[in-house]
Amino acid sequence: MTSTLPLDAVRGWTTDPVVRAAHRLDRSGFDPGSAPDAVVHAESVEDVVAVLAHAQATRTPVVVRGAGSGLSGGAVAGEGSLVLDLTRLNRITELSAADELAVVEPGVITADLDAAAAAHGLRYAPDPASAAISTIGGNIATNAGGLRCAKYGVTRDSVLGLDVVLADGRRIRTGRRTVKGVAGYDLTGLFVGSEGTLGVIVGATVRLRPIPVRTATLAAWFTDFGAAAAATAALTAARLQPAVAELLDAGCLEALGADGADSGAFLLVQTDGFGADAEIEAVRAVVEPFAVRVDLAADEAEAEALLATRRGALPALEKLGRVLVEDVAVPRSRLPEAVAAITEISRRSGLRIATMAHAGDGNLHPILVVDGDLDDHVWATAAEVFQTALDLGGTLTGEHGVGLLKRRWLRAELGDTAHDLQRELKAALDPHGLLNPGKAL
Repeated sequence: MTSTLPLDAVRGWTTDPVVRAAHRLDRSGFDPGSAPDAVVHAESVEDVVAVLAHAQATRTPVVVRGAGSGLSGGAVAGEGSLVLDLTRLNRITELSAADELAVVEPGVITADLDAAAAAHGLRYAPDPASAAISTIGGNIATNAGGLRCAKYGVTRDSVLGLDVVLADGRRIRTGRRTVKGVAGYDLTGLFVGSEGTLGVIVGATVRLRPIPVRTATLAAWFTDFGAAAAATAALTAARLQPAVAELLDAGCLEALGADGADSGAFLLVQTDGFGADAEIEAVRAVVEPFAVRVDLAADEAEAEALLATRRGALPALEKLGRVLVEDVAVPRSRLPEAVAAITEISRRSGLRIATMAHAGDGNLHPILVVDGDLDDHVWATAAEVFQTALDLGGTLTGEHGVGLLKRRWLRAELGDTAHDLQRELKAALDPHGLLNPGKAL
C-alpha cells in the first residue's frame, strides 16, 4: 500500500521515484527487490513524532536511516515501508569543553563531530573506518567500533545519554550528562545497538576525550597472516594496550596495491599519551621476532598515510567484485586460531576471502569477494566463518550489527531463552512491530 501522510504534516515527505530508489539499499549489497513507498527527510523531532503517529494509524513499517553506510542490511527498505531519513537533523547543539561532552542530533557526520571537538583540544574517540560518511545516529544504532576501539572502546562506551522517540510517539531521555550514574535500568545501553527496532534516536549526549599529547605509529610486514595474528596475540600477552592495532592480509594488500603488497600480512599499531614513545618501543620488541620488517612512522603525515591505507582496504576490495563483509569477533588469545580456520575455509570453498581485523580487540572482517550473486555456496561458506567464531567463544558480529544478513544464525549464539526474551522486549516497546521489522532479531 502507498502511505498517505498529508504533505503539509511533514516538510520532507516525498514519493519521488528517484529519491525512493536511492533509499532502497545500504552498503551491505542486500537488495530487497523493490523501493520503499515514501521517504521522509525529517527536519525536526516534531517531524519524527508525526511520522510515527502516521505509522501507528496506518500500520506502516518504518525504516530509520542515516547515511546508509551500514554493512548488515539494517537500513534497506522495500515496498510497503516508509523510510525515515534523519540526515537533516545534523546539528551539534552543544559542545562543552569543561565537561568534555557534546550534545548532537543523529545526522551529524562522525568526522565532523571529531573535528569540532578538536578545536577544543578534544576528540570523539569512536573511529569507524566510515567516519567520513557515517552518522552518529547510525553508529549508535549498530554500536559501531573502529580503529581506536582497542583502547577507547566502542560507541556504547562514549554514549552518556539519548533522546528517543518511541514507536507510539512518546519521547524519553535516557542516561545523563555525568560520566558515572546507575539510577534505574540502563536504557541507554538498551537502545545503543538496537538497530532502529526499539525507538528512533533523535539526540545523543556523547563523551569527548582529550587529544593525546603524543602518538607513535609502527608498521610491520609478515610472511603470512598467521604470523601477524600471533604477533598481536603476543602484544596482549605482554599486557600492552595500543590505541590502534589493525591487520590486513595479503588479499587486502594486493587490492590496495600498497607498499609491501608482496607481503603476506600488514600490522599497523599506534600508541598514544605521555608514554607513547616508550610503549611503541615495547610493541616493536614484541612484534619484531614475528615480522620480516618493522618501521616507525617518521612523522604525523606518514602515520596518517598508514591509517589511510587501512581505511581504504574495503573500498579497494569493492572494486574487485561483489563483497559480503563479515564481522566476527573472538577472544584476543584465539585470534591466530580464527585466522587459520578462515584461511582453510577459503581454500576448501574455493572462494576468495580477504581478511582485515581490529586485532586489538579480536574483531575480524573476513570479506568474501565474488563475481556474481551471493548464492547458497557463498552463504554456506559464510556460515562456516560464523560457526568458527562461535566455536572459539566469539560472536557473529562485533560492530556491524545483525541487520537482515545474520538473523538466521542469531539464535545459535543467544540461545532459545535469551532470544525469546529479546523478542519480548521488542514487543513491549513496539507492539505492532513497525520499527525496522525483520531486522536484528
